[in-house]
Amino acid sequence: MTSRSTQATARTSSEGRAVARTQTLIKGTGGIGTVRKTTLPNGLRIVTETLPSVRSATFGIWAHVGSRDETPTLNGATHYLEHLLFKGTRKRSALDISAAIDAVGGEMNAFTSKEFTCYYARVLDTDLPLAIDVVCDMLTGSLISEEDVDAERGVILEEIAMTEDDAGDVVHDLFSHTMLGDTPLGRPVLGSVDTVNALSRGQITRFYKKHYDPTHLVVAAAGNVDHDKVVRQVRAAFDKAGAPQAPATPIAPRAGRKTLRAAGRMELLGRKTEQAHVILGMPGLARTDDRRWAMGVLNTALGGGMSSRLFQEVREKRGLAYSVYSYTSGFADCGLFGVYAGCRPSQVHDVLKICRDELDQVAQHGISDDEISRAIGQLAGSTVLGLEDTGALMHRIGKSELCWGEQMSVDAMLERISAVTPDEVRAVARDILGQRPSLSVIGPLKDKQASRLHEAVA
Repeated sequence: MTSRSTQATARTSSEGRAVARTQTLIKGTGGIGTVRKTTLPNGLRIVTETLPSVRSATFGIWAHVGSRDETPTLNGATHYLEHLLFKGTRKRSALDISAAIDAVGGEMNAFTSKEFTCYYARVLDTDLPLAIDVVCDMLTGSLISEEDVDAERGVILEEIAMTEDDAGDVVHDLFSHTMLGDTPLGRPVLGSVDTVNALSRGQITRFYKKHYDPTHLVVAAAGNVDHDKVVRQVRAAFDKAGAPQAPATPIAPRAGRKTLRAAGRMELLGRKTEQAHVILGMPGLARTDDRRWAMGVLNTALGGGMSSRLFQEVREKRGLAYSVYSYTSGFADCGLFGVYAGCRPSQVHDVLKICRDELDQVAQHGISDDEISRAIGQLAGSTVLGLEDTGALMHRIGKSELCWGEQMSVDAMLERISAVTPDEVRAVARDILGQRPSLSVIGPLKDKQASRLHEAVA
């Protein structure tokens, strides 16, 4: 990922002390699409993308913490904390928080992943100051009371139960475990019933204080926003909350560590479901790997749309599944590539054989030039269309700062996608698809059916 720094200014106080450093990372045409970043002395980073032509704005705060930062006994703490920050502050009750955004027709939410957490609100541009005040208050002034911890425990257990009822969701957690084992990346983001029941207020509060100081946070805003105004209001909100003022360096993006590998593993979870849910996959690429652009094109051609090989072979030609697709997941130090299909239990072996045959075929002979050209066009188009609202733009600049420490313009992204060559796609196909796969299955398979599953990973 590349960054263009066209301007950098450091403001100082009357004593000559550095106050903040502001950079223009991407200079848009006529100010449209301009991305600016201010780093406060305490390590808090504030990134904005300006689009004067829209009437909305999305404001978010990203925390450099996810489920992979949890010990086994703390599994689920990051997600638990996400819930608790909506439960009330010294300034607002839980109702006050939701009512403030509802009253202006906005929307507010949060999500927790394996490597980061994000809290955001999308509002009319005129209501951006309110969104900043509410979200900053949540992040800096949460009470995390014993009463709220106990009450929200039941909500999270219901969320786990709801997820468990959806085998199409559970199979992805199962695949992570199959590939990564009992490691922080292999455990579910939500935690388990046992770990959630065991978490105490003290444990969650200590986790909050450790991972939510300014050096771990990135503030992002996109839409009809004024960078300097956003910086002033965010800084005032954090100062009022008593945020640390001592000079500090922002935490760096996660560094690569030892790549985790898995081959030929299989996990079967018996469930009385109407469909069998299967994921056949292998180790993929870390999100910093330069080959990720070629991998994106390969993934699109193989299972990323209705014209993809897997969709055509499994659904269109044979009618064996309604949903079939491939996907990639990239982390700081490793990645996953998987092929998902949901089908009748009696068709599992046929579906798996077709998927395995296609993976082997592409690994050995690659993808045709026509397929690659179509995939490049599809990937480029979906990239642009996926950035057509302020929420998506906020997500892009916030995640880019947190995970890469750099920004890439949409034009630069399109240039990089278009520059992918057939040889690069075929090379990454050999490297990734040539590995021995692993398999995760959920469904009502009988012993004889289950014993044949090993054929898919042999």
